[in-house]
Amino acid sequence: MAISLSNHSVRHLRLRAQLLFPQPLSAARNIAQVVQSLCGIQAQEEPSAALAIRARTTGLIAANVEQARINERSIVRTWGQRGTLHLLATEDIGWLLPFLGPVFIAGDRRRRAELGLDEDTCARAIHMLRNVLANQGPLTRAEIVEQLAMHSIRLEGQARPHLLGRAALEGVICFGPNRGTEPTYVLLSNWLSHKDIRHPLSEDAAYRELTRRYLHAYAPATPEDQAAWSGLPLSKTRAAWQSLADELLEVDVAGIPVWMLKSQAAWLDEQPPTSSIVRLLPRYDTYLLGYQSRDLAVPREFAKRINAGGGIVHPTLLVDGRVVGTWKSQQQKNQLNVRVEPFGSFSAEIYPGIEAEVADIGRFVGVQASLQVM
Repeated sequence: MAISLSNHSVRHLRLRAQLLFPQPLSAARNIAQVVQSLCGIQAQEEPSAALAIRARTTGLIAANVEQARINERSIVRTWGQRGTLHLLATEDIGWLLPFLGPVFIAGDRRRRAELGLDEDTCARAIHMLRNVLANQGPLTRAEIVEQLAMHSIRLEGQARPHLLGRAALEGVICFGPNRGTEPTYVLLSNWLSHKDIRHPLSEDAAYRELTRRYLHAYAPATPEDQAAWSGLPLSKTRAAWQSLADELLEVDVAGIPVWMLKSQAAWLDEQPPTSSIVRLLPRYDTYLLGYQSRDLAVPREFAKRINAGGGIVHPTLLVDGRVVGTWKSQQQKNQLNVRVEPFGSFSAEIYPGIEAEVADIGRFVGVQASLQVM
């Protein structure tokens, strides 16, 4: 008979899997460890991705994230799950891109054709892109467009990001160093050392590996949750879960089966923290992107305050795994003003946790931070 868990218990287990539990300094994680443990961090906004890492580490600063990406090159910014921009661990690039890329390239074929990017045009453009970056990279998007136009390949409007996204999913390019506030692109093969990259996996092995990695970071969960998080077909995801049945532990939440890895079973016997876990999560945080439904984390009556449409997921105030408000920040010179907007009243014991989070965000970005609760 499956173990029955309360919603509160599930949220605590997910916080643990998401590395959002408090950690002692002796167990401080580095950036590549966090990115690999979560199997990627959504990164269409670099500052938000950095703040997601802050919430899961101790003592790091924002500059360390860029150092890991540019100097150490232990993480890579490229297109990943759901065909969206992610930070991925360099060690995972060699199996994730060949696995994810063909799915999202095929899924975007019709849109590319509407933009004038048929298969022949894409092949010619990516071939020329290789040559241009090999000789002149790193280059900004505008510079790439200019160089391709000189070779009779003209890209207009949304054709530009769609071509670059396809080239990245093919493993040809990734993001390089920023030039001021403008990102640049480089050849992936030149940017990374091959000794740091795992070999590709067969499709079946990749699905199994992704399932293990997903559950490591998001359990308790379901195959439907994984399919929503990855953007991959549910039928193949279910098949991977079935093939790993001996490694999975079924638990019950309000009569609905969800699963964990058996290696996580000891978590069920751990005592919960004695005080509330308070986190200020950034836009697009993985905690809110990992499941088919956010109902366990976000009260339905406030769902539109988290996601008002257009795919935007707003910054959230999280208490014990449940979203109880949103927050915004505004920086003026050396001062960061953080405004928290709770959904309702909350107990006084939460305030020290919010104040600590605001102070830590200020430390992370290198400025003094002040808190205003609306």
